Amino acid sequence: MLILKIFRRPEWDAFRAAGVTHGAPVDVADGFIHFSTPTQVGETAARHFAEESDLVLVAVSVEPLGADLKWEPSRGGALFPHLYRPLRLSDVVWDKSLPLGATGHIFPEGVL
Repeated sequence: MLILKIFRRPEWDAFRAAGVTHGAPVDVADGFIHFSTPTQVGETAARHFAEESDLVLVAVSVEPLGADLKWEPSRGGALFPHLYRPLRLSDVVWDKSLPLGATGHIFPEGVL
């Protein structure tokens, strides 16, 4: 199973350069890295990145994350994946641009 993380371009660039990240400022403040499932990511983008256009969508496989990945209730009581360790570039399965279109973000085919 793949989980998804939305990065702002500067966050993604810094992650790629360092090879590891503790996430965005909200992740650092919360003490874990927020992820979404494919069914949750559209609402995540609309709620938290509504006006942002230079985003990167990153996919990570859950299996290698082991016990560091916890499924916890969040929006509406739904379980969201939260990573309790730094994310390594080697964890990333793929990354794709997430542009903003006239009616919202344009997700890569097959993601939603």
